[in-house]
Amino acid sequence: MTQPPGQPPHGAFGAPHDPPPPGGGFGAPQQPPAQGGFGAPQQPPVQGGFGAPQQPPAQGGFGAPQPGYGYPQQPVPGPYGTPGPYGAQPGYGHPQQPPYPGGPGGPGPVPPSGGGPFKGRPALIVAAAVAGLLVVGGTVYAVTGNGGGGRKPVAQQSDDPRASGTGTPVNPGDGSGDGGADPENLNAGRRSGEAKVLWYKSAPDAPASGADAPGMWITSKTAVKAAYKQVFAYRVGDGDPAWAPITFPQKICAVTSQKSADDRIVVAYMNGTSDRAKCNQLREIDLDTGKQGWTATVADGGLFDSALSIELTLSGKTLMVGRSESGTAYDLDSGHKLYDKKKYGAACFPTAFAGGTDRLVEVASCAAGGSAEHDEISRLDPATGKVEWTRPIKKGWTVERTYSVDPLVVYLTNEDKKAWNISVLDDKGTFRSEVKVNEKFAPQCGFAILSRDLQGCQGVAVDANTLYLPTDVSGGGNEIVAISLTDGTAKWRTKSPTDESMYPVEVEGGRLVAYVRPSYDAGGRVVSIPTTGSAHPTTRLLQNPQHTADIEGGFYDGAVDWADGRFYVSSTRLTGSDDAKEKLMMAFGN
Repeated sequence: MTQPPGQPPHGAFGAPHDPPPPGGGFGAPQQPPAQGGFGAPQQPPVQGGFGAPQQPPAQGGFGAPQPGYGYPQQPVPGPYGTPGPYGAQPGYGHPQQPPYPGGPGGPGPVPPSGGGPFKGRPALIVAAAVAGLLVVGGTVYAVTGNGGGGRKPVAQQSDDPRASGTGTPVNPGDGSGDGGADPENLNAGRRSGEAKVLWYKSAPDAPASGADAPGMWITSKTAVKAAYKQVFAYRVGDGDPAWAPITFPQKICAVTSQKSADDRIVVAYMNGTSDRAKCNQLREIDLDTGKQGWTATVADGGLFDSALSIELTLSGKTLMVGRSESGTAYDLDSGHKLYDKKKYGAACFPTAFAGGTDRLVEVASCAAGGSAEHDEISRLDPATGKVEWTRPIKKGWTVERTYSVDPLVVYLTNEDKKAWNISVLDDKGTFRSEVKVNEKFAPQCGFAILSRDLQGCQGVAVDANTLYLPTDVSGGGNEIVAISLTDGTAKWRTKSPTDESMYPVEVEGGRLVAYVRPSYDAGGRVVSIPTTGSAHPTTRLLQNPQHTADIEGGFYDGAVDWADGRFYVSSTRLTGSDDAKEKLMMAFGN
């Protein structure tokens, strides 16, 4: 993971203190590779392994992460202890390259257009976001100056006739009207040994300023994708529409990146189009049927705590909605409010959340702007919000990402030191280990403008005892390094089978599944790597067609997934370009 280029660490979850400086921060996209492809390499990271350790036990490590990920507000404190977490030593996370290129997950310059999976977003979008922040500040005062009185969330059944989720789709978003067969016959030039293009979908029209296409959810039956104001569903095998597209009154502004155990998600959309419009309308959706359940309106918190921007996190049957300085939990089954997470202690404001099957993690920004400024990590009971433990982080360090919630693996940055660190906590919140590998790593992490997206990274995988990270290279194949969560040292490393970069996707059945991005003369490939034993060769699971490599490599800021022997790639941002029909989603299989 390379440190984020030129972007200081962002501060609290969207805390509206001083206007944040532009920045890339912790998981910002890296510099695009010469080629489009699933994980364009970033700028050379500030080397220095995954992070210098912090002070012991009370130490809890959380080393030096790179500069903040999005638009930082006031510097957020961090791991307990001395400089470099754990002391003044330069430590592994001590970046060598100045200002923010490089650490794990650090973003880099953005390509002018197009780009493959794991690529950065256009500078124009960032500029627009910065301009938006200024408006946001004014809006917060104007709209939430009542000290927090806002409408309470109201759960109700959806009655929007435009989004029934039933019937024959009029426009499935692929230009074929009824989802019909592949109009381009992408399998015509397929060579022996190459996988099939199962299906390929074009994106719906987007405004000239661009639009988000967040999330991608795969079930045993459907592949579901959000884009601008709609949610589309396709049958996994043939790409035919699974249910009618759901159309929202305004643009989609947040989604639950993960689905529930019973294949449901929650989507948030704006309540209007003005500068004061908020991302506060929630709707629950069943991924297999398209049935829409409860709806709710997210209330504002206090001053500086508006629902202008929110983050949605699932943990079991609990949906946590994170605002800039607080969170509200809802019951996923009914949409009823469960509890609020608000300011506590010495001016500690909850700023971000991360969730898993039965885990909910909260990151808070404390005493912002003061001498005691720091971050804190807490583990909560998802059902009740009860705090199970809290771990303060040393001053100067910001918790930017969680690479895993169970086990808890966190990535931190230190803006002043231009440093980053990756640390592991046990079930009691005690520091367990930190990454000690002196290497440039490059997981792919998305943008978070007004908030900290703790779970917004791809290209990194974790199992019970091992962290899998891709190294960063410029021109040539990279490596995946398996790092022990027990002592932070490298267990083994495997080189990409081609001259293109390889990225972890997930761990399944004792093997690591990884994606190798396409090149000019070959499609991408999906490979498996045994996680145990003394040898760790790559075994090809899918070889995507060479003649569709340009399409595969051109998915802008792409998301990828591997499920039931099929590989999926989709765009997460639409540019709004009229030059050609934009790509939305593509599936490969044997």
